[in-house]
Order: sequence, then C-alpha cells, then structure tokens
Amino acid sequence: MQVVGLNTKRQLAGPIAPASVQISTSHLSKVLQYEPKDLTIGVQAGMPFAELSRILAANGQMVPLEGPWSDEGTVGGLIASNISGSRRRLYGTARDLVIGMQFATLEGKLVESGGMVVKNVAGLDMAKVLIGSFGTLAAITRVNFKLVPIPAFSGTVLLQFPDLASASGAALAAVRNVVTPIAIDVLNPVLSAAHGLQGYTLALLFGGNQAVIERSLKIAETLGKARSLSADEAAGFWNFVRNITPQHMAKHPEGAVVRVGTQLSEFAQALESKDNPALAHAGNGVVRQWFARPEAAQAWLNGRKGVIECAGDAAKASLDLWPGAGGDFAIMKQIKQMFDPEGLLNSGRLYGRL
Repeated sequence: MQVVGLNTKRQLAGPIAPASVQISTSHLSKVLQYEPKDLTIGVQAGMPFAELSRILAANGQMVPLEGPWSDEGTVGGLIASNISGSRRRLYGTARDLVIGMQFATLEGKLVESGGMVVKNVAGLDMAKVLIGSFGTLAAITRVNFKLVPIPAFSGTVLLQFPDLASASGAALAAVRNVVTPIAIDVLNPVLSAAHGLQGYTLALLFGGNQAVIERSLKIAETLGKARSLSADEAAGFWNFVRNITPQHMAKHPEGAVVRVGTQLSEFAQALESKDNPALAHAGNGVVRQWFARPEAAQAWLNGRKGVIECAGDAAKASLDLWPGAGGDFAIMKQIKQMFDPEGLLNSGRLYGRL
C-alpha cells in the first residue's frame, strides 16, 4: 500500500515497492486553524507547501523548511521526508517547528499528538516519530506548526575564494561570529560554475532590522571580497540552491545524491571534489554531492557516515542506500512492528530497510 501526497519526492530514499492500493492526501488541502498572534497554524497534510508559504507571508510569517521539491510538494510530504534547507542553520528542522500532528493508522484510527501551543509536554510526542518516516508508519493528515516571523530586512552576500582552505576558514569564522547568519553555504567550483560564479563560493544570508543588516555586511567584508546581492539576485540564488537536486535528477534520471553529516570543523573534507557539484551547509555540517552515475556515488560514500539520499528508480535496487545503520535500527524495527506489523505501508521506502 502506497501513501503519497503529490508523489513529487519519489526519487528520495528507498525504492517504492509495487502496491495494489495507493492513498493520496492531495485533496486534504485546507487551513484548519490559524492564530497569527500566537504564531501557530494547523493545516491538512495535502496542502501544497508553496500555498502555505503564500498564506503566511501575507502576515509576515513563515515555516522555514524550504528544500528539494518544496515548491511542488505538499506539507505532509515535506514532513514525512524531513526536508530542510539552507535556513536550518538558524531555524532548525521539522522536529523544531512541528508542534502537533494528526495521523491515520492502518486500523482506521485518527491519532492526535501534540496540539496548537508552542510548549506542549503532555504525554509522548508521537509526531516526532512520523517526521522522516516516509509514510512507513501511518498517513499524516494534519500538521500544526510553530511559525517564525519573516525578518524585516534581509541581505545575501557572496564571497569567492580560489581554494577550499580559504573558503572553509571564512565559513567557520562566520559560524563563530557574534552576528548569526541565517544561512552559511559553501559551493564547490563545479556548482559555482553552474550559477555563473568562479572558485569556491561562500554564501551568507542575514536577517533582522536595518542596523543588523548593515553591521552584518561590514562583518562579511572582513572575511574576504564580498558582493551584496540585490533582492532579485538573492531570490534567484537561493532558488538555485533549493532546486539543485530536482534539476540534477531531471538531467540525470539515473544519477544519485549523497548526503553526509560532519563535524563543523571537518565539512571541507566532504566538500572536496573536482568532478561533481557539491555544497556544504557549513553552519550545521550537512554536505551533499551530486553524481551522474550511481556507482560513483556508492564508491564515494564508502567509509563515510551518510546516505544515498536520492537516486533513480532503476539504480536503487543495486545500491546500499543507507550503509550507516547503527544500534538504533533495532528500535526502529520495533516501532515499525507496532504501527504496521504486516509491513504494508510504503514497504522499502525508508532507504530499503523498512
């Protein structure tokens, strides 16, 4: 049995097993409760994330979880795949922003977890288990979010460096600075060239009042030769970053995307590549590389702590998508058994393991 939203993220995670029944949440697309003054909203899981963002922007608010396919996908799909992007540095992931959830079990029960208040500590927060489960446990029907105000002003600065050591040094200096950037991304030369840039590119996104932005830009200038982007240029750049994976997979249907987690001081080791596009979210140690051939992705991942995050359907059967499963996998299997003892829901979607 397949559980999907708009099925935009089918290339993420494990292979989709053939199923005689497909359940879509795409018609569950309403706002159920919105309290702008309380910075909370509850929406049905089938609402397009782009539509949710437009509704919130009218009140100067946001759910900062943009990432691959967030422009096309649903809220439920975003949460089920635990997508986040460059702004994770400051705002966190879905586990930091989801305050409540409703989901449907195989038994036909609607289960409520959490609520519509930011601080809710009563009972077991089962919503956290559903985040990143790729529909292998239950069908998410409603999500409640803690909202974030959109900064009054924002600024994007690009700094370009001839070598990785200089770029990583500047990125780590930005991490340690007293003015906290919203995003700190480093693009390798291959990815930089795809956006008309040269060398290693350090991209900094700042937000706040006008005084904070002015101070941030001055600090950026101490890290190297900085170029401030106009609002349109900044929107274009971050749109490019957000859509690297969808565009790569459209160009290379049997390609692959590898994601690794590193210590902040070690992200440069995972970013080093002469042949493949690569990007580091230097503020949290997440690094991705994009490969045209799946076997190259598998070889590069060997010995590193990470996953093949995305791959073509035909390639997934021959790839070890999740080589780093540890001792906690036994607990994950027990949770799967509790929710879905017959293994009916999205079998294999959790990187081929569940």
